[in-house]
Amino acid sequence: ASAQAGTIHVEPGANGQERLQAALIDAKPGDIVEVGAGRFDLTDGLSLDVNGVTVRGAGPNKTVLSFKTQQGAGEGLLVTSDNVVLRDFAVEDAKGDGIKSKGADRIVYKNIRVEWTGGPNPNNGAYGLYPVNCDNVLIERSIARGASDAGIYVGQSRNIIVRDNIAEYNVAGIEIENSFNADVFGN
Repeated sequence: ASAQAGTIHVEPGANGQERLQAALIDAKPGDIVEVGAGRFDLTDGLSLDVNGVTVRGAGPNKTVLSFKTQQGAGEGLLVTSDNVVLRDFAVEDAKGDGIKSKGADRIVYKNIRVEWTGGPNPNNGAYGLYPVNCDNVLIERSIARGASDAGIYVGQSRNIIVRDNIAEYNVAGIEIENSFNADVFGN
C-alpha cells in the first residue's frame, strides 16, 4: 500500500471541516493528510479510523484546529486506527479531550500542541493528549496546556515513551496509569 501512497492537501477556508473530515475518511494506508497553515474553525469533532495514515501540519503554531465553536462534548480528534503519526499541528479549545487515541497500536504524537486558550478552567476538556488501551505509544516534543485533569494521560497501555514534552497549567501534568513498560523522561 505504501508504494501507492499519496498526499492529500487540505487548506483552511470555506467548508474546512467537511474537507478535512473527508480527507481523513478517504485516506488510504500510507497516505499523508497534509493540513495547511492557518486556522480551521471546527464545529464538530474529527475522527480517523484508517490504518497507516500520517496527519501532518505546518507546525503547532501555524496549523491550528480550533474547536472553540464545537457543538458536541466529544474529543477534538479521535483516532481508532493503528500505525498513525500525528505531527506538527495544534488542537485548541476542544469541548472534551484534545486528541484521544483508543485501541491503537503504534501511535505517535510528535510536535503537537493541545491547549485551552482561556487558561485553566474546570469546564475545559479533561485530557490533552490521551492514548488509552494502546500499544507502542510515542509522545514527543509536544505541549499540553489547560486540561481540567491531566495534560498528558496514558492509560491501560503498553510500551510507552513520553519524552521532551511540556505539560503546564493542567491539574496533573503527566499521568501514566494501569500501564506497562512506560519510559517517561526529559519532560
